[in-house]
Order: sequence, then C-alpha cells, then structure tokens
Amino acid sequence: MLKYNSFTINGEYFDAKSTLECGQIFRYKPFNKGYLVFSCDKCAYVYNENHNLIIECLSEDRDYFYNFFDVERDYSKIYQSAIQENISVLTKAVEVSKGIRILNQDKTETLFSFIISQNNNIPRIKGIIEKLCESLGEKKSFMGEEYYAFPTVIKMAEKDYEFYESLSLGYRAKYIKNLADKIANGYDVKSLLDYETDAIKKSLLSLTGVGPKVADCVLLFGFHKSNSFPVDTWIEKVYKEDLNGKLKDRAKISQYLVERFKENSGYYQQYLFYYKRLNEKKR
Repeated sequence: MLKYNSFTINGEYFDAKSTLECGQIFRYKPFNKGYLVFSCDKCAYVYNENHNLIIECLSEDRDYFYNFFDVERDYSKIYQSAIQENISVLTKAVEVSKGIRILNQDKTETLFSFIISQNNNIPRIKGIIEKLCESLGEKKSFMGEEYYAFPTVIKMAEKDYEFYESLSLGYRAKYIKNLADKIANGYDVKSLLDYETDAIKKSLLSLTGVGPKVADCVLLFGFHKSNSFPVDTWIEKVYKEDLNGKLKDRAKISQYLVERFKENSGYYQQYLFYYKRLNEKKR
C-alpha cells in the first residue's frame, strides 16, 4: 500500500497559486483545493488552507519535494530586503506577490521546458510538454489521478526530428532533438551545479537554441542561481516604465539589474514579473 506524507508551512510567504502561475513551472494542474504539481516522475498535491500551505506526497518523495518547494529558506528576509530597497514598483510588487517561492526544479527538465517556452504562451507551452510526456513518459498515478512522467533523455534521443515537429514545436523541434542527442552522448546538465553562475551560463549558451533569456531562466528555476535576472517583455516594461531605464538591449538590462540587486535579483524578478503581468491583465 502506498504511504503518503504531508508537511505544513506558514502560508504568508508561500501561496500555491502565485508560485505555480508566475511562469517558472509548466507541469501542474488544478486539483481539489489546490494543485497537482509534477516533477520528473513524481507528483505532489499542494494547497493553501487556514493561513498555511500544505504539501502532500508519497512518503518516499518527501525529501525531494521538501527541497523542490524550497521549504527551508526564510522568505520573510527576502521580503524585508525588497521593502528596504525603497523602490515604489518593487514595494507594490512584493506586497502582491510575496507568496511566490523559487522552486528547485530538475535541471534537465527545466532546460527542455524553457527551450520549448521561447516565443510561446503558457497554455501552449503546457500543452506541448504534456504531449511530450504522454508520448514518451511512463504512465503513473497519484491520489487516483493518472499522469505521465517527464521522459528520460534516452527515450527522447531515440526519436527523430519529425517526431518533435509533430508535437507542434515548430522551429524549436530541432533544438529539442539536438539537446536530447547531446545529453544522451554525455553532456551532463546536473554537473554544472559545481560551477559559478557565469560559467554555467556560458555552458548553457553554447547549446543550440539557448539564448540569454532561456539561460537565465534555467539558472534561476533549475539551478536556483538567484543572481540572475531573466528579462522578457514584462520585465522590459518594468525597467522602462517604472524604473525609467534607458537601455534597449535585454542582456544589458539583465546585467544592470543583477548588479543593482545582486543575490536577491531572481526573487525580485519574479515579484516584478508577476505583479506587472497581473496589473496588465486587469486593464
């Protein structure tokens, strides 16, 4: 019989909805009072209740999800640091989005996911990744719900370019095929953790289909390198409209923001990204 385990965290700095819907993860779906969250071949049920965040998973996966949801980190300190910056837009953003946590996602899965994400919208990204999992991943179940694991790289490397094209990947199909082949032939994404942020980024940028924004997303959401600042349309809007920035090149904007916010860059990026997108949707 399967054994389940649950742990409870103060919900003030951990909101399931904003953490999952802020663009850092694509494998999740609404379930009962919260969400099912998928990572590799594992699944957890997360929901907010009575000012707390509850995580339920198989007992054997407890340590995995304890790390995955970044449970040990004190986000109240990050919140206070953001307030102390005394920047109007950041203060507003952190009040709205202080429940966001940066997840410790599987590095290989994150790399594939963010290559798929480029020039794409979230519903479409989720749909493509789901088709990839259904086609090549192992069928699993959790709390009576069926799901598919993220496929192994060996399985992915067995498929040809036409297969990836059939998943509606468009020009990204060749990037996914090339990456699967490269990892299957020895490129070890996880081993990059031993290096400094700049060295990891240099290695990621050497991969076909990985540009600065994708590399920064993988650094932040896969390697938890918080001295990285992914810049997309929303962050560029914040920089120009709220911070009165004059730089036009996104790589230079990212560099400027990292130099300004240092080790808190990634956390502030998520607060600002979520806040800006939320406000634009209300207009």
